Amino acid sequence: MSNEKKPVLRFAPSPTGYLHIGGARTALFNWLYARHTGGTFLLRIEDTDRARSTPEAIEAILLGMDWLGLNWDGQTIYQFARAGRHREIAEQLLREGKAYRCYATAEELEEMRAKQRAEGKPVRYDGRWRDKAPGPAEDGKPYVIRLRAPQTGETIVHDAVQGDVRFGNDRLDDMILLRSDGTPTYMLAVVVDDFDMGVTHVIRGDDHLNNAARQLQIVQAMGWPVPVYGHLPLIHGPDGAKLSKRHGALSVDAYRDMGYLPETMRNYLLRLGWSHGNDEIISTEQAIVWFNLENIGRSPSRMDFKKLDNLNGHYIRAMDDGALADIVLQHLGRQNPPVLLDAEKKARLISAMPGLKERAKTVLELAQAAEFLYTDGPRTLDDQAAKLLTGEAKAAIAALIDTFGSTQWTATNLEEKVRAFAEAQGLKLGQAAQPLRAALTGKTTSPPVFQVLEVLGREESLIRLRAWAG
Repeated sequence: MSNEKKPVLRFAPSPTGYLHIGGARTALFNWLYARHTGGTFLLRIEDTDRARSTPEAIEAILLGMDWLGLNWDGQTIYQFARAGRHREIAEQLLREGKAYRCYATAEELEEMRAKQRAEGKPVRYDGRWRDKAPGPAEDGKPYVIRLRAPQTGETIVHDAVQGDVRFGNDRLDDMILLRSDGTPTYMLAVVVDDFDMGVTHVIRGDDHLNNAARQLQIVQAMGWPVPVYGHLPLIHGPDGAKLSKRHGALSVDAYRDMGYLPETMRNYLLRLGWSHGNDEIISTEQAIVWFNLENIGRSPSRMDFKKLDNLNGHYIRAMDDGALADIVLQHLGRQNPPVLLDAEKKARLISAMPGLKERAKTVLELAQAAEFLYTDGPRTLDDQAAKLLTGEAKAAIAALIDTFGSTQWTATNLEEKVRAFAEAQGLKLGQAAQPLRAALTGKTTSPPVFQVLEVLGREESLIRLRAWAG
């Protein structure tokens, strides 16, 4: 058996807002790779920005991960709680001469930047305290701890997605590790946490690529193992521009509320930047078997809502009727005011599901199409149904009510009765069945009308039909 260490991956969102679609894809890729390799998938909440981090955002992230089915191993780790450990490492680097105290004031630094801008130079810290020992004048004055970064040569990020990315060290300054109030910076906290958590692979958005070079300098200064980096291209809108709210840069729970299934989102996000030949429909189980880092694309991917809808329709049709009914019930329960169904109406919904799910692209559409099942009494007609219920059609409904009589109320028996009636009247089946559909559902489209009659039952069906019988 191999002694090779199993991969450890992490998803590390900042709780300054909801779990958005790009973050969800990052979480998915990390989760899939961990599951594919038999490794570990950890969740770390990077809540060091105390002003912007909120409990509501943390809860939204945890609920979004749960809804997507991306379970993590062990306890959720909170970065802020580890500030003492981060300070410890900054102090260690200071003792080892790999970091130094900088006493430059905010005014001095602003003056330095203004001068650099005026001279057309890159704006970066000029190392003024790098080789300067503090004297009596600095006693008791606030200072930051800065990394003594290499000033020549290159820092190379060996990236599993982007290839080798080179950064000239003359472009990277001596970054702050510890602020003057003793709080660690994000850059330091990330590196220390990744090391302490045993993270072997850092897979994240390519907006972190510049951070990787700086974080790598801390890793090297500490002599720690370098993780495998993989920076994912961003997701763009359908027009190729950076994804924004108008394109669908929404929270994961917004997609849930629009009626998309978690299975759909996992499949769609997987294909948004990763491919396996021409396969489009890839179950989660299959994705775990296939997933690798080599097949992640280098180019930004584009949101395609038509593709998302079609994929969702596929997963809706494939889902068990009872499980799908439960999701519709959850959806109705989140409405304002919530719509709650009793056992009889839920049974109606499950019975009608085979016909309902054939047409629906989203759970929202499914819930709207099923409205006639979970509300009782005569229907309000939509425009098309109202046009259909002419005087002649209403007379046909009245005649059909008499025809039904005491017949056993099953779809098969009712279809026989309607067929016989249509034949006797010289009508096509649709001419007799469509008015029934309009009166029963208020619409001109629904699951097969004889199934609708059976699902609603004799009493409820006759209440609705009599309301429109002429």
